[in-house]
Amino acid sequence: MGGGIAQSLAIAGVPVQLADADAETTRTNHARLLREARVFEQNGLYPAGAADAVEANLHPRESLEDAVADVDWVEEAVPEIPDLKLDVLRQVDAAARADAIIGTNTSTIPVKVLSAAIGDKSRFLTVHFSNPAPFIPGVELVSGEHTDPAVVQAVEELLARMGRRSAQVADVPGFVLNRLQFVLLKEAMAVVEEGVATPQDVDTVVSTTFGFRLPFFGPFAIADMAGLDTYVRGFGTLQEGFGDRLSAPKLLTDVVDAGRHGTKNGGGFYDLGPEQLDELIAYRDRAYHRMQQLLDELGPSPIQQAGMAQLPQREGETPRPDGDVPDASGQTG
Repeated sequence: MGGGIAQSLAIAGVPVQLADADAETTRTNHARLLREARVFEQNGLYPAGAADAVEANLHPRESLEDAVADVDWVEEAVPEIPDLKLDVLRQVDAAARADAIIGTNTSTIPVKVLSAAIGDKSRFLTVHFSNPAPFIPGVELVSGEHTDPAVVQAVEELLARMGRRSAQVADVPGFVLNRLQFVLLKEAMAVVEEGVATPQDVDTVVSTTFGFRLPFFGPFAIADMAGLDTYVRGFGTLQEGFGDRLSAPKLLTDVVDAGRHGTKNGGGFYDLGPEQLDELIAYRDRAYHRMQQLLDELGPSPIQQAGMAQLPQREGETPRPDGDVPDASGQTG
């Protein structure tokens, strides 16, 4: 993650000081980032001149203290281990300039936990890139109780310079990205455990249905286009089958009760006039058509062509050499 973030900054023309666990690891990874940038440019993944920019702007340093001593922004990107992050952040806080912004790339740990390592908490926030950092445009920004709004604005401006889109979210475990992503994975695994579908079939459903829409629209926009009243009725069916954990959210029922059913009557979570609705439908149809063209051009991914792994057996289950998934009673179909 750190290397991809560093490359992205360097391509944007920002000088970057690199530090890893030790000087030798830093030098090794610096050389890897230079080679990787050349390959990415040759393969058309980076624009022309990007590799030269990476070479010009990435500077390996002998120590963490040397790397952060005179920079405007430090981004910590060590593994998601709280004690390790706290230790590194303490070192950064002690060695960096008093006016330097300190960011963490944590994907789940709240700011209020990691800010314990920072003396002046007004300069600290989460700047959460996604993997692979050079190619995923979204970045979560999470302020702590004491984060200076001017710090957030400065980071937003730099992210925009890097071609990134940022969203400010509250300081809760998992933020937005992984709260949603982990819940989807948990429910997907429940579907497999219940024998509803195999992992491969779940992935097919996700990637070819609602996941097909997600590069263009988020869940609120998708619900608006489908009809919020339809979602309320759908939640009723789910509640009958799975109980209150899948009942309709109050936010949804309140919006529907107010007569806002989505794009079908001009307003749901978004307001759209008739002309905007026509533009939206035309954009949606073009976007989905282009997405299918791209998928056809790329062909199936290696994971789609992989065989089905033998899943671990729970106690009392009979091994399933044919790969069948048991239903809720433990039987296979």
